[in-house]
Amino acid sequence: MLNEEWVKSSRSNAGGDCIEARLDGGARVPVRDSQNRERHLLTIPALEWRALLADIDAV
Repeated sequence: MLNEEWVKSSRSNAGGDCIEARLDGGARVPVRDSQNRERHLLTIPALEWRALLADIDAV
């Protein structure tokens, strides 16, 4: 899925404890706190991001 918008996890809870990621097909995936969008971004290599999601789905 390629997207230039920020997306929130479908597993986010109603309390707002979640992150958002921008899946634009780049080599790095920017991730931010949905409650503090103006703060620092964490950028994760795309391969590592996909591995993290695969590990989460395996749980």
